[in-house]
Amino acid sequence: MAKKRYTEMQTIEKVLQRVEAVTESGCMIWMGALNDKGYGLVYRNERSLRVHRLVYSYFKGAIPAGLGLDHLCRVRCCVNPDHLEPVTQRVNVLRGVGISAIRARRTHCIYGHPLIDENLRVSRTNQRICVTCRDRRNLARYGKAR
Repeated sequence: MAKKRYTEMQTIEKVLQRVEAVTESGCMIWMGALNDKGYGLVYRNERSLRVHRLVYSYFKGAIPAGLGLDHLCRVRCCVNPDHLEPVTQRVNVLRGVGISAIRARRTHCIYGHPLIDENLRVSRTNQRICVTCRDRRNLARYGKAR
């Protein structure tokens, strides 16, 4: 028996049947299968596809090469194409709530020194270093200013 192959139109119709609108936020919540990170999944022609990418491509056009979709509403199972924006991975991470984003938004070190201009160094591992604190640590360690 031949396997049934879905066209894009049949797939999008099936997807839209499994979406519920939330009027307060404007989100369109995918009510089907989710992956381990909370993104909606649909299977088409023996391949799993992320639903938000499928819906965005159908309504807004192709996702530009090298870009991913950022959920502006911060709801991973939302498939509303108006809540999705193509951005680079770096922009997507820095807009988030992870440790990288939190540290990148810091304007002062933990001791209150501003992380700007002459008081800021970036290490080889891209860590931002407060020069005042670094000099203070070196003075304590070696007993003299470097």
